[in-house]
Amino acid sequence: MSFIQLSKKWAPILLAQGETGMGYQVVSVILQDGRKFDQVVIVSEYITKVRGYKDIPFQESDIIEIKVTHDKWDWDAE
Repeated sequence: MSFIQLSKKWAPILLAQGETGMGYQVVSVILQDGRKFDQVVIVSEYITKVRGYKDIPFQESDIIEIKVTHDKWDWDAE
């Protein structure tokens, strides 16, 4: 899976916090099973990258929390 489109329920959380850069946010994603993925990139309403993974290792239905962290990294180098 190359990206995940987030449902509208996440919009208020993401809109309430600023962008990390032009048009994107870096977030932590916490899943129902307790796993946490730091340095996840959201562009508009799409999860597009997870640091250390080629594909997104979860589905939107697994997510219980998204926290904007602005924790940047050079994702083009990975």
